[in-house]
Amino acid sequence: MMDTRWAYLFHLLAWTLPVIAFQLLLLARHYRARTGAVLQAVLVPALAVGAYLSAADHLAIRKGLWRFGAGKHLGLLVGSVPLEEIIFFFITSILVGVGLALFTALLQPRVPAP
Repeated sequence: MMDTRWAYLFHLLAWTLPVIAFQLLLLARHYRARTGAVLQAVLVPALAVGAYLSAADHLAIRKGLWRFGAGKHLGLLVGSVPLEEIIFFFITSILVGVGLALFTALLQPRVPAP
């Protein structure tokens, strides 16, 4: 499978999903009742950044600045951008956003639950 068009997607999800799951566990543990609000505050900007990076990638590919080799991705494109590349942009933005929320949590004293 590592030499097929599934390799990019497989590697992307194999290393990111466990990290995101761990981050979300820590986030829920720290923020407790406010977890939903914190996730909303993190995910909206992360999704906006992912969309921006996908649009920029589309323009760069259309201008011929770079390309993806045939057979190295699933072949599903959104505009000119392979689906895996779009997933990469969104996942990376989510990892950074949740990571920043966790870093901020380290700087604050933990408030005991009522």
